[in-house]
Amino acid sequence: MITSQPTDGRATPVRFGAVEAGGTKFVCLLGSSPADITASTRIPTRDPASTLAEVIAFFAAEPAPAAIGVGSFGPVELRRDHPQYGFITASPKPGWRDVDVVGALRGALGVPVGLHTDVAGAALGEGRWGAARGLDTYVYMTVGTGVGAAAVVDGRLPTGLGHPEMGHMSVPRQPGDDFPGRCPFHGDCLEGMAAGPAVAARFGRPGEQLDGDDLRRAVEWEAGYLAEAVRTVVYALAPQRVVIGGSVPQLPGLFPRLRSRLGEVMAGYGALPEHGADDFVVPAGLGGMAGPAGALLLAELALAEAPTA
Repeated sequence: MITSQPTDGRATPVRFGAVEAGGTKFVCLLGSSPADITASTRIPTRDPASTLAEVIAFFAAEPAPAAIGVGSFGPVELRRDHPQYGFITASPKPGWRDVDVVGALRGALGVPVGLHTDVAGAALGEGRWGAARGLDTYVYMTVGTGVGAAAVVDGRLPTGLGHPEMGHMSVPRQPGDDFPGRCPFHGDCLEGMAAGPAVAARFGRPGEQLDGDDLRRAVEWEAGYLAEAVRTVVYALAPQRVVIGGSVPQLPGLFPRLRSRLGEVMAGYGALPEHGADDFVVPAGLGGMAGPAGALLLAELALAEAPTA
């Protein structure tokens, strides 16, 4: 944690601004950690101009943060040498295509602004304060309205031409599941088969309302699709842990069945004893605070990377 040294000699935490930018709401915090939040607000996601104006007004009314971090729905442009760096780019959300988030906040508030995907921010939060503490290479996945995932490799978020979109990886269809898939782009990709809307469309009611045979089948199929996704992650990135959050993983009995299915789909190839342990695929530790907490760390990174006079 970055600290400052006041005149009385006691170190105090630097205050950062955090924005979790979602499709339905923007969560804004001022603080230094999940246990040290001095102000917060929730802003409905409307058009970009009015939504960002409210975000700016929140931070302008508080003691100025040292920097602001934004974990946003995407896609977002992360290449610093790109003319659209800091933009939400080809978003399917109406009105939010090609929106300059970093420029708007930095121009109005005059502080460094860091931007990444919302799931990447949550991954950082789980690494500092949640279920991936003490690890430097891990994957965080959220399974809810959609499926998103982010990797932290050697303590950093890898960025190349874009950010990872692991929620849209291909997964083999599970036995007995004839659901066509809900992804508007790929149909039966991971998100199309395993996200909350796919569960609800199969059974005519959301996952939290399932019971009996419907619940049993939902857990079996969900565990199968997530096990296939985790297998791909294991082979591609060799993480020390996979952390899974969101609403769908709260289905009763999902994690034990997922761990069992992972062993089955790896079929002995590249499988290590650690992959079968109860602490390899685990529930998220921060719950709904993962995204906002991670945005605080995006702000910390932005301040560390800011040019000095």
